[in-house]
Amino acid sequence: MPKPHLGLNTTCAHVGEIKDKQFKGAVSPIYLSSSYEFLDVDVKRYPRYFNTPNQEYLSKKIAALEHTEAAMIFGSGMAAISHMFFAFLQKGDHLVVQNTLYGGTVNFIKEEFPKYGIEYTFTNGHTLKDFEAVIQKNTRLIHIESPSNPLLTITDIKAIAKLGKSKNILTSIDNTFASPVNQNPIDLGIDMVMHSATKYFGGHSDICAGAIASSKEHIERIWNVSKNLGGSLSDMTVWMLERSMKTLGLRVKAQTKNAMKLAKWLNKHPKISRVYYPGLKSHPEYKLAKSQMKGFGAMLSFELIDDLDSQQFQNELKLIKSSMSLAGIESTVLSPHLTSHALLSPEERNKVGISNQLIRFSVGIEEVKDLKRDINQAIAALK
Repeated sequence: MPKPHLGLNTTCAHVGEIKDKQFKGAVSPIYLSSSYEFLDVDVKRYPRYFNTPNQEYLSKKIAALEHTEAAMIFGSGMAAISHMFFAFLQKGDHLVVQNTLYGGTVNFIKEEFPKYGIEYTFTNGHTLKDFEAVIQKNTRLIHIESPSNPLLTITDIKAIAKLGKSKNILTSIDNTFASPVNQNPIDLGIDMVMHSATKYFGGHSDICAGAIASSKEHIERIWNVSKNLGGSLSDMTVWMLERSMKTLGLRVKAQTKNAMKLAKWLNKHPKISRVYYPGLKSHPEYKLAKSQMKGFGAMLSFELIDDLDSQQFQNELKLIKSSMSLAGIESTVLSPHLTSHALLSPEERNKVGISNQLIRFSVGIEEVKDLKRDINQAIAALK
């Protein structure tokens, strides 16, 4: 009989857990062995093969959350996306990639692809026409990010998936900002979904990991590359990640609710010149976001007015932390031009709209009134 459909929080709490048959513990045991039996066994396990008990079972949880047949976990988000690229692209192939993209991915493509003879084209925008305009005869993969980092642009996922299928081109998406709580790209036709699991999957700013979810066929192809590149995750970290993912639904829903309230408030603030959040009706892709997302996410960005120093503003914050990463239960901010997009030239940043006044805001689970008070006192300190 097919397994009954489980709700989000039930999936987070129970799918992919290892039953402790010996001592009947309530949580999955940790298997820290780096060496396993090879005679008379169904699976020859080895950490670099991504198939230790903890690795295998956590992948089941991720696949269930993203509605896929299979998944893999990696040592970082960049390990996940680089392994995926190398699994499906070789010398002479062409990648179409969205121009509004995480800076680390952009830097990887520009620095590494030329070494392997892989061609690529960044779109001029994120509409369907932008993608259609740059597809070539040797295009093998279209990669998008929606919502994008850090400007929260929204790409029509279903349209991109349909475009890929019409031309026999694979499609992939970075679903980190939305998380499977707010968006399931596989249901919209995308072939592969990747995450920086450091972010919402981990959720407590103490884990570095990555994930890919897709069909068994695609995951098998990625595995054939990954077992040679060696980007696997330690079982202690895998266990911590499973523990964290049990509260994924609760955390992200609370953070998303807070982000909506703060976006509306910031949008009316006299010292904020612009707010980027797909849940605002003023966002140019609001209707599109509403049609393909279950929630608008907990990430937003805003620009301070020109006469306020963005770095000094962050130094004055007392509750909200200035921090390199995102998606923890604590609220954090950063300047994209100094962090996620620091590897891009000033000209490249200006081209994609990354100004020095832009601040990316990862909204946590704190009380909204406390976050508002902290922002106001920091602005007041700049006068």
